[in-house]
Amino acid sequence: MKINFEKANSYIYTLYEDDEASKKNYIEMTELIKFGTVVDSDVSRMMQLLIRLVRPQRILEIGTSIGYSTVSMAKIAKEYGGKITTIEYNEQSANQAISNFKHAGVAELIEIIIGDAKEIIPTLTESFDLIFQDVGDKTLYPVLLNSLVTLLKPGGVFLAEDSLIPVMNMNALKSEDFDQAWIESLEEFNKLIAHCPDLKSTILPIGDGLTIGIKIN
Repeated sequence: MKINFEKANSYIYTLYEDDEASKKNYIEMTELIKFGTVVDSDVSRMMQLLIRLVRPQRILEIGTSIGYSTVSMAKIAKEYGGKITTIEYNEQSANQAISNFKHAGVAELIEIIIGDAKEIIPTLTESFDLIFQDVGDKTLYPVLLNSLVTLLKPGGVFLAEDSLIPVMNMNALKSEDFDQAWIESLEEFNKLIAHCPDLKSTILPIGDGLTIGIKIN
């Protein structure tokens, strides 16, 4: 029997209304008017569950925006002493994220690096137990993949948001200013992930598509 995903999403939404309200409050308390999109609540819940299971000591995030996903991860990592490094290109968004980290009581767990991920990632020397890719410029997804897999420890978790944008309704994409280059880059990224010899992965149809991979080599 096939699931009606529209009904399923509505049903799940009603079960987790508190999470939706929490995300809404986070955005409303943010003073910055214009910023990159943040992850959906179902993606945030999945990330928190994975962090509880894996208990990664070192987490790398590419694409901070106003720090909603960062705070979601940090709230769980705080329970066992995990640390997060997050990279954000836009200085205004980064400064707002820093303010939000302080408000959420997790600032001491987070190091934020402001700049271009293409330039920053090759300079990183430590390895990570969990990497979350949600960089705003989707053309960077396939470009950064090999470097990120190299930084990931064997047995580490790789997460990427927006994997299913290539199969989303085109009118919805236009409203979010997604261009064809982004769609093509995400299609390339998905194929690279699916055939990556160092990762075992799948894509979950939550949010705009969440890729989950485990490094096996």
